[in-house]
Amino acid sequence: MSAPTPPATFVLRDPRVPDDYGPMAAVLRVCQPDWPVTPEDLEREDRTRDPALYQTRVVAEQDGRIVGVGGAGHDDRSFEEWRYWGGVNVHPDARGQGIGSALYDELLRRLTARGARELRTGSSDRPHDAPGRAFLERRGFAPAWERYESRIDTRTLDLASLDGVLAQVEAQGVQLRSLTDLAGDPERDRKLWELDWLLFQDIPMGTVFTKKAMEQWVTEELGDPHLAPELSFVAVRPGADDPLTGDYVGYSTLGRSEPGQYYIGMTGVLRSGRGRGIAKALKVAAMRALQAQGGGVIKTFNDPPNTAMLGMNAALGFVRTATRYRYEKRLDGDSA
Repeated sequence: MSAPTPPATFVLRDPRVPDDYGPMAAVLRVCQPDWPVTPEDLEREDRTRDPALYQTRVVAEQDGRIVGVGGAGHDDRSFEEWRYWGGVNVHPDARGQGIGSALYDELLRRLTARGARELRTGSSDRPHDAPGRAFLERRGFAPAWERYESRIDTRTLDLASLDGVLAQVEAQGVQLRSLTDLAGDPERDRKLWELDWLLFQDIPMGTVFTKKAMEQWVTEELGDPHLAPELSFVAVRPGADDPLTGDYVGYSTLGRSEPGQYYIGMTGVLRSGRGRGIAKALKVAAMRALQAQGGGVIKTFNDPPNTAMLGMNAALGFVRTATRYRYEKRLDGDSA
């Protein structure tokens, strides 16, 4: 009886860009089928990243093929010099050979050398993420926050029954205009930047947020090629003159993750305008515009304490499909 063939060896190295964007994206697409990554996504991420924030990547190569991708960097939404967000992905064909452990150990070495005190990453309760959750928990990561994912298919949705939602908002003197329609407003980007920051601070996500510089925010958010400006709407109250947001009182964005698949990036209304159906009308306007293009599936993500938004989504027909987790690990022994 012949001896078993030993596992193929592998090497860790820094990515060679742009050549490695394609192979890296291929690994990430297999590991994260809900969020298909393209080579163009990786290139844009590198090109538009805030140069003041640290970011590192490492790949695992086996027999001349990239089979693992690891990356980590500052948490740009909740920045502290010692807080980092990252992840490790190994192609299913190459698992069980210590590749994920090696990638993690290398990233941990790089981050601890920088004085890292807290690591964050994401996962979900979907079956394909079960090995990843076990990997994290064996290394001392624990779930620190949950977000609920819900979906709706606008191709089979009867939106005529929601016409009253739009009429109610129009009766208040609020106009719903797409980002495309507002492209001629020279103050659009600045007002949206300020509006987004005010709304973001009210999202109950169990963390303290960081305000991005306007240029960086515009590049990342409004310049995102996945953003669908014709399906993203702003609630405009003519005559309003807020020093930060002008006549913009709320907005909701839709992005395309792949053909027929969309996601809500932000939906919110200023505190002074809440409880009047504006947020619901923004979502209805987006769904109507998407349906006019042939429709598609929309995903949205909400936090358990945000009972108002969860109730609104359920009333619109969104169905909860998964729970997403933010995992955290403290490296300084402080669990607080």
